Amino acid sequence: MSLNQQITDQMKTAMKAKDQATLRGLRAIKAALLLLQTQEGGADVTEADEMSALVKMAKQRKDSITIYEEQGREDLAVIEREELTVIERFLPAQMSEDEIKVEVEAIITQTGSSSMKDMGKVMGMANGKMKGRADGKMIADMVKKLLG
Repeated sequence: MSLNQQITDQMKTAMKAKDQATLRGLRAIKAALLLLQTQEGGADVTEADEMSALVKMAKQRKDSITIYEEQGREDLAVIEREELTVIERFLPAQMSEDEIKVEVEAIITQTGSSSMKDMGKVMGMANGKMKGRADGKMIADMVKKLLG
């Protein structure tokens, strides 16, 4: 079943259950997917494109939560957390810090990197390999730690 169909089915369920928080998150995903489909160029939307959109949405929510908490706006942070929970349902399971470390060490060995000069090369491969399964900031921190 396509992601779009899954979203539609879950929206129906959320409407019947009068679950406004879930419905709000699902509508945000549906809107993002619709924007992807109607972009200029008319290219077909792949699963990778959909996953990128979901990762981007999750990152936006996390950033918003951080900002709202810093400004003492817990009311807005709660809404963002609810939407993030819904978005994360459709993302692959996130990697732990240990799993990220193992992957980054393998990439460093594979590329023969030894200093911070090689960070770009390592980051490029790491982001490609772990896209959607690990936060980019976590990957960057691990690369800096291991190369530094």
